[in-house]
Amino acid sequence: MLEIKNVSKTYGNGSARVVALNNISMHVEDGGFLAITGPSGSGKSTLLNVIGGLEHASSGEVILDGRRIDNLSEDDLVDIRRRKVAYVFQQYHLIPSLTALENVLLPLTFGGPVKADEKRAVEILQKVGLEKRVKHKPSQLSGGEQQRVAIARALVNGCSLILADEPTGNVDQKTGMEIMNLFRQANEDGHTIIMVTHSSDIARRAKRIVTLRDGEMVNEVEQEKYERPYEKEGRVR
Repeated sequence: MLEIKNVSKTYGNGSARVVALNNISMHVEDGGFLAITGPSGSGKSTLLNVIGGLEHASSGEVILDGRRIDNLSEDDLVDIRRRKVAYVFQQYHLIPSLTALENVLLPLTFGGPVKADEKRAVEILQKVGLEKRVKHKPSQLSGGEQQRVAIARALVNGCSLILADEPTGNVDQKTGMEIMNLFRQANEDGHTIIMVTHSSDIARRAKRIVTLRDGEMVNEVEQEKYERPYEKEGRVR
């Protein structure tokens, strides 16, 4: 379970001081699917980065699986991100010179890749519908296919928490729904997902929606009937 307790984040000092997050508290149960939404500049991505340890909170606590992580050293945070937390970014962040398979293998190479790792990476690529694109490089893939590679990379080492920052921001609506299918499937497979989005339509695919404005949490909705894209538009195979 993830707990966020009275988290604030400020940048600068004096007249240049900017409050990005102001006393945010929430919890996310294991197996949850949370969408964080709000206008540009509301603090969505900052909150996601604080949760993932990419930025340090100015005050407050972030607790993951009973362990406080906001005060860890960078080496300890790297270890947490290797084992428990995976990121999916809007910009994909694939290495152009590597194939889809090699990009997916990256999180597993810290201990030296083995044949079992490659087999798992291929299986994950098949799961996201890229079994025919394993040897393709990013320049040979569409934007939606590149994001599928990024999702496969997030899934490959079995991290329980996936943080997604505007994962449908660079694709068209149809492809965005296909990507949401993959996140729904990952969630149903047991992954906890926290997703930042500016789209209310995308947010409705989550189980719970938190709305930020000017760094403050202004609304929280537990959705009894959240929309599942594949029920309306065909499940991604």
